[in-house]
Amino acid sequence: MLQIIIATMLFLVMAFGIGFVINMLVKTTWFPTYFIIAIIIVLAVWAPWGGNNEKLIDVISNYTIIDFIPVIGAIAGALLSGTSMKALRKAGFKMF
Repeated sequence: MLQIIIATMLFLVMAFGIGFVINMLVKTTWFPTYFIIAIIIVLAVWAPWGGNNEKLIDVISNYTIIDFIPVIGAIAGALLSGTSMKALRKAGFKMF
């Protein structure tokens, strides 16, 4: 249980940091969220699918809730980075 909490917090902070830096460089607010979701689709669905002739539902059903919790943390971190950028821009910070 402790490992899942640490993994979720790690993914949240990592996605927030990466999203914050991408927001500063690209100056788009929600791009990191879309980027994280695209990466998740590629890594979680397409990569294990490989050359097998399995159905998509069979590939997704192999995951458990423990696999989804860190992913939810990463998406939350990406959303938080977009929200914080929006708040910083609204407060008048032009760099962000």
